Amino acid sequence: MIVRPGHLKALTLRVLPFADAASDRLPLGQVLRLSLFQVSVGMAAVLLLGTLNRVMIVELGVAAVIVAAMIAIPVLVAPFRALLGHRSDTHRSAIGWKRVPYLWFGTLWQFGGLAIMPFALLVLGGDVQHEIPFAGEGLAALAFLMTGLGMHMTQTAGLALAADRATDETRPRVVALLYVSFLVGMAVSSVVFGWLLRDFTPLALIRAVQGAAVATAVLNLIALWKQESVRPMSKAEREAPRPLFRDAWADLMAGGRAGRLIAVVVLGTLAFSMQDVLLEPYGGAVLGLPVSSTTLLTAMWAGGALVGFGLSARWLTRGTDAARLAARGLLVGIAAFSCVVFADPLNSVAVFFAGSGLIGLGGGIFAVATLTAAMTMPAGAAGRGLALGAWGAAQATAQGLAIFAGGAIKGAVGHAAAAGAFGPALTDPNLGYSFVYHLEIALLFATLIVLGPLVQAVPLAPRTPGQARFGLAEFPT
Repeated sequence: MIVRPGHLKALTLRVLPFADAASDRLPLGQVLRLSLFQVSVGMAAVLLLGTLNRVMIVELGVAAVIVAAMIAIPVLVAPFRALLGHRSDTHRSAIGWKRVPYLWFGTLWQFGGLAIMPFALLVLGGDVQHEIPFAGEGLAALAFLMTGLGMHMTQTAGLALAADRATDETRPRVVALLYVSFLVGMAVSSVVFGWLLRDFTPLALIRAVQGAAVATAVLNLIALWKQESVRPMSKAEREAPRPLFRDAWADLMAGGRAGRLIAVVVLGTLAFSMQDVLLEPYGGAVLGLPVSSTTLLTAMWAGGALVGFGLSARWLTRGTDAARLAARGLLVGIAAFSCVVFADPLNSVAVFFAGSGLIGLGGGIFAVATLTAAMTMPAGAAGRGLALGAWGAAQATAQGLAIFAGGAIKGAVGHAAAAGAFGPALTDPNLGYSFVYHLEIALLFATLIVLGPLVQAVPLAPRTPGQARFGLAEFPT
């Protein structure tokens, strides 16, 4: 049997995941390399939000309020992503690079924060004796600030570079690939960190976190290598005044579409993210699931998200409007949280796990759709970096607020219910979980309302001369 090159290429596009994300401007090898910056960001996210969170509270005995303050620091710098994106849009260099310098300096910030972090945490936990007041808190805050700033700078510049190099046809698949890379980075690094810290010692902590710093530098260097073409700039071009941030921001907000998209991202992220710290406790407290079962919820969520990424890339490639696709994700989210709510009265573990998978599916579709909308937004004085920075700032800030709000609202409502504030029929302390899930459903409906004007009208196909007419008179009675 003779295998023709055209048949082999078609088979490769069908079999290899995201092989169709490649184009002449961004070949497959380069898009896979570029996606490595998302792996390093996912690794840092696991460290900040998961591994070090537990280490500080359990092994080092740090007060929970201090741990919460440290984890909040990367969220507090998230709004600066818009400014970082604008600076990468207008960066002037002798060789013409715009995105690569910000990828590089973001890598340095992230590397530096992770390099000093284990020593800062050991000082914070009291393992290192000193006489300097608040030295541990100050060093830990600096480490979290540097790591968070590096993550935001790297991700903003990397997404902007991917948007610059991808074509209109391949951009949805590139977005999905970048999201998958982020999930892969989180999944693999969580397993590796769990194995490295299975027998906790200060030396094991230093090795694990500083190993992550080295891995960050290696992955990001491979990612940015030869990704941006060299275009020498003259001295006059370099010395020309840059567009002001406020002018670029005003240009981005002109017409209202960008502002409405940001509002959609904020509301939708709040709706999908309030459950992040509640889903596993809900399964244990309300449904009586053991730890071994609740840990599978993350796998269900991740599996749903991966399916959502793949479906989003497929639908966007077929010409589906990004706003309509975001609406699909929101509708799936409404069904998902309804499953979680009804799992308690139905006492059904299967419905609960289905809800977890649907949360990942709806959230994945919504995230890819809104990011694609930001990537494809017309660039005037405001470049893609600013648009993607604004999207990232809205998404990261809303996610941080949602996690805090979900835990706070659940605790406040549960405490009030136990105290009898809602009457004798509603005294279950687990009422707080249900309240948060109902609030998320309400936020999803609110997001659909805000999203409505962004949906592009689809013109009806014109009626052919010979086509039968169907009007009120022909309606069956």
